[in-house]
Amino acid sequence: MGGPAQGTEGSPADGGAAARSGADRADGTLGAVLAAALEASHQAAPEDLPRLVDAWGRALGLTGAEVFLADLQQRMLVPLPAPEQRVPTEAMDVDGTLAGHAYRTERARIAPGPPRTGWIPLVDGIERIGVLRVGFTGPAGTPTGTPVGLLRERARALASLVTLILVSKGTIGDVIVRTVRTRPMTLQAELLWAFVPPRTIGTRHVTSSAVLEPAYDVAGDAFDHTLAGDTLHLAVVDAMGHDLASGGASAAALAACRSTRRADGSLADITEAIDTTLTRWIPDRLLTAVLADLDTITGRLTWVNCGHPPPLLIREGRVVPGALERAAHLPLGIGEHRPAPVHRARLQPGDRVLIHTDGVTEARSAAGDLFGEQRLVDSVVRTTAAGDPAPEALRRLVHALLTHRDHRLQDDATVLLVEWHPDREP
Repeated sequence: MGGPAQGTEGSPADGGAAARSGADRADGTLGAVLAAALEASHQAAPEDLPRLVDAWGRALGLTGAEVFLADLQQRMLVPLPAPEQRVPTEAMDVDGTLAGHAYRTERARIAPGPPRTGWIPLVDGIERIGVLRVGFTGPAGTPTGTPVGLLRERARALASLVTLILVSKGTIGDVIVRTVRTRPMTLQAELLWAFVPPRTIGTRHVTSSAVLEPAYDVAGDAFDHTLAGDTLHLAVVDAMGHDLASGGASAAALAACRSTRRADGSLADITEAIDTTLTRWIPDRLLTAVLADLDTITGRLTWVNCGHPPPLLIREGRVVPGALERAAHLPLGIGEHRPAPVHRARLQPGDRVLIHTDGVTEARSAAGDLFGEQRLVDSVVRTTAAGDPAPEALRRLVHALLTHRDHRLQDDATVLLVEWHPDREP
């Protein structure tokens, strides 16, 4: 059912509730089914979800519903396996299929059929996790008896509820985690993925999105982003080495960052806490970092740079040379307790801030060609200019990086992209 990316386009995934018609708001079937689904989900095991989701879809008048999750590297959409399913559904490419188009653009897509099939994005806040495949008609194009427009609104509501259930169940079982992995993960990578937050967070004022490669063998890189009132806190760290101690150093750095931040510590306090933690518990393991706070109302950016590549400011489709380049403080972990200088800048609406580790720009092709800062920026600018949201821009960037390195990165590569868009409508 994948096929080329053609079909009718629906409303944005987060606009379904606002766009719902008066007839659908008055539809008792939708409320009753979703209420029953929510009640049943509390004690359902993760393995029960494929069967339950399909049953909920049929109760809403659809001819079926099936969950597809994006794999860890966002190359494939993988069906959530049903234990009773003898012939598993095939995975589909994110690029070049109708399902992938719905995932990439975060907009519902409907194949003309027959059978008429819809692909509804599964989006947790603004974090993409997959798509929901729903059927509007039977194999011979027979309608279900409910208008397709009403079914589409029911499908969007179901997709929203299913997304919340998937996120909650992902922490109590391995089936969801195993579905999104295509191969085993190293111990240090397992440690870091347990510490990092969702790849994309945001509000109507700001979006922060990150990628981390090599996904199954990452060791020293990590990122963090979180919202605290009107402040977006950011962290990108890069520990020396590529072993379990490197992963431990980055995990300890994130823990020190969060502990200090949650106790109302400043950026300078956080750098001191990370330095002290590494010096005491993981000696001789240096770590570079950029830590930042963005006021999402005023656009005021404050940051510290401890031995890390400087952040880049992208404004109106180009990099502003040297805009965020300041003298870097010493790396953390050497017992240097001199406070790190805090830098300040004011963003303009629409500005993007890009923070990366040196594993991105220093990646070399087989011929010795550096990926470089210019190629990094060109990739982000090109995709965002085409209208791609930040998560899609970074997905394309990291795939370009992996292609450049023939899919064999020798160093960790992390990119975090922040967009400040205070005028965006909710």
